[in-house]
Amino acid sequence: MGLVDGKVVLVTGAGGGMGRAGAEIFGAEGAEHVYVVDVKEDGAAETVGLVQRAGGTATALVVDVTDEGAVADMVQRVVRDHGRIDAAWNNAGINDVSRPFHELDLDSWNRMIAVNLTSVFLCMKHEIAAMLAQGHGAIVNTSSGAGIIAAPGLPHYTAAKHGVLGLTKAAAQELNGRNIRVNAVCPGMVDTPMIQSWFSTNPDLANAVLATMPGGKLGRPDQVAQAAVWLCSDRADWVSGLSMVVDGGGINR
Repeated sequence: MGLVDGKVVLVTGAGGGMGRAGAEIFGAEGAEHVYVVDVKEDGAAETVGLVQRAGGTATALVVDVTDEGAVADMVQRVVRDHGRIDAAWNNAGINDVSRPFHELDLDSWNRMIAVNLTSVFLCMKHEIAAMLAQGHGAIVNTSSGAGIIAAPGLPHYTAAKHGVLGLTKAAAQELNGRNIRVNAVCPGMVDTPMIQSWFSTNPDLANAVLATMPGGKLGRPDQVAQAAVWLCSDRADWVSGLSMVVDGGGINR
């Protein structure tokens, strides 16, 4: 048996990086169907192909997760197709260039909060409503090591990722005893297109960050995705409200 046999799963930000790795693992671990959500159609379609090659079935959905109407339609589509949504990994997110706190402009702040925090709230809101109606479910949100320890030069990213942990804990507490679990993963520096783009803006920063990483290297997307898939599985049926750090031990050093 696979880890998530028979589950209908939704993954946002699945057009690449950790979300793509998670969609593949869900497919390989027996999910009945994986909904691959991304704002970029090409990335989502490519991930669907990878899920199919892993032995699963999948559907690509192009969704702006900062748009509540689009998010509501996304969840309704899953429930309409399969009668339920068993698990969701709210993983969509962005990064930004580092800058001093006092130089951060309001537009950059608003965009970061919209994509990295408000979108998680919107997805949770509609996923929880569906899960309450069906009587079960599991949600995983992507926070960050920056949700625990501030990321220098990224106050808006730090605030958003701290906020994701707050939403996770609030929902887990409210839903305790209602057969719906809510957890978060807090990745360290993982080798994704988003991180590589961030590194490209400041090679000196990249070298400094790598020097602090366990083993001097970035994590792999699948290392975080494996944790998210486990949290969505019945093997984690007594785990809720957890902020799981997946960073090779970097925060503990």
